[in-house]
Amino acid sequence: MEAMRLIEATRSALTRSQTVQDIVAEAWQAQALAEVIGGYFAGSASPVTRWEAEGLSEAGGRACGALRRPASGHTTLQWGGAIRASQLTEVRDPQRVLLALGVLLGDVGIALVEVACVADEGLYWQCVEAVDAADESRDRVFGMLREFSTHRAGGAA
Repeated sequence: MEAMRLIEATRSALTRSQTVQDIVAEAWQAQALAEVIGGYFAGSASPVTRWEAEGLSEAGGRACGALRRPASGHTTLQWGGAIRASQLTEVRDPQRVLLALGVLLGDVGIALVEVACVADEGLYWQCVEAVDAADESRDRVFGMLREFSTHRAGGAA
């Protein structure tokens, strides 16, 4: 499935989420998508973009790990359904995908802060770790966008 469709589906699902469990599950889906998109770009990018893409993939994986680890008094968060990110087959417009992913990761950060405000201590710290990773993921996305812009400007000159 094309990356934009996956990002749009994840953003829509996050927006529709009503419960803490649903929000955390969708935040996990978004970070899994960041991990996979980072891996996609890491395989076919310039050295600087590859470095940013590998960092994006690593940060997405770290956030997934933070959100899956059981908190004190909680069982491991599990939900039905497939991992959307595993359906990624292509990225048609890299800049558009990265911009949309940056917006999605911002939405994830906001949603996780809202969850952290009502969470018990264990889930609170999971959310804090995941927000940090989402911020790092966004930084990597914007680093990749800067690199794409630099290459585009250099190629046009």
